[in-house]
Amino acid sequence: MDNNGGSQQARTLLLIEDDRADAVLVQTLLEEQNDERRLVWAQSLAESAAHLAARPECVLLDLGLPDATGVEALEAVIAAAPDAAVVVLTGVDDERRGLEAIARGAQDYLVKGNPDGELLARSIRYATERKRAANTSRQLREAELRTQENLRLERGLLPRPLLRTDTVRCMTLYRPGGEQALLGGDFFDVVELEDGTIRAMIGDVAGHGPDEAALGVRLRVAWRTLVLAGVPPAESFRTLQDLLVSERPSAELFVTVCELSVAPDRSSASVCLAGHPAPIVVSDAKVVTPAPASGPPLGVLDEGHWSTVDIPLGESWAILLYTDGLVENVDVAAPGRQRLGTEGLLDVVAASVERGDGIQRIVQETLVALQDTRPGLLTDDVAIVAISPLNTLQ
Repeated sequence: MDNNGGSQQARTLLLIEDDRADAVLVQTLLEEQNDERRLVWAQSLAESAAHLAARPECVLLDLGLPDATGVEALEAVIAAAPDAAVVVLTGVDDERRGLEAIARGAQDYLVKGNPDGELLARSIRYATERKRAANTSRQLREAELRTQENLRLERGLLPRPLLRTDTVRCMTLYRPGGEQALLGGDFFDVVELEDGTIRAMIGDVAGHGPDEAALGVRLRVAWRTLVLAGVPPAESFRTLQDLLVSERPSAELFVTVCELSVAPDRSSASVCLAGHPAPIVVSDAKVVTPAPASGPPLGVLDEGHWSTVDIPLGESWAILLYTDGLVENVDVAAPGRQRLGTEGLLDVVAASVERGDGIQRIVQETLVALQDTRPGLLTDDVAIVAISPLNTLQ
């Protein structure tokens, strides 16, 4: 029996007992049962603090300690070692305290002075298994709650396009980056105004964790509010930057944004960029990447300037907005593999257009090309918004 500090093995049985005779009896009974746990003895709650911090597997707790008694001692032990099983030791005529201890979180109780080694070993074993099962159940519940929270955030990241008419087809797609990631820093939205103007936005918060995802949700909701209020793109960018600066967790974090406006007659569009890749436009079977003037990413300059550039559209057209994860993902574990790149994406879209593919097939082909280039886990988030009139490129 060890009553000194120091490192303890994972299968440690901590006995907190002020009576030396009772402590020696416990040790003897366990040795007779060939119990493999290492027994550590502390004579008071204060002396047990270091041992509890070492995460013992099970604690045998006398409820009549010199510095803590009854429920007070039990609550202190559970608070210090929440994953440990606890078996309380009561007096012969105090079974009520044992039952109360179980109601307060102990796994079992034993009556002191009963020299039954088999009962002692079995109680410790069963208490440990019950605690392990309870810990597993708690962890599963916590994981389920985290999953539900992540899904709620994802619903904020992946909104339904707000389309008032059936004159256009809109496809959106989102793939998070990172191992088993549910959330990312990419965000997007599409809104059709009462006059028929289609405004679409895609953005990328630097990073792809829960904090970045939450920030992306706030920016997306703010953007939709500004659009419905009739605020033009360049002015909305300034407002979004103000929101970003006040909400971001660090001053180094920035956001890139691309906003597209399609005229009510669907004959032209305008693009406004804040450090974001320009959209790919398919017009009358020709693929182009417009090069409008690009302002700085949001959050980089105190006073940014953003302007819009008009793009004529033919009778048959489609527009693909995307985040840089689509073209910059690289499989560092696969020698010889290269990132897709903007030119590679243009080639994929051109090949689809040459075959006469519709907008859905074009999006599918970009994903196939991405997986061919970067199989397995994505190193960055990928988001796509594709828009075309219903009468063409279906």
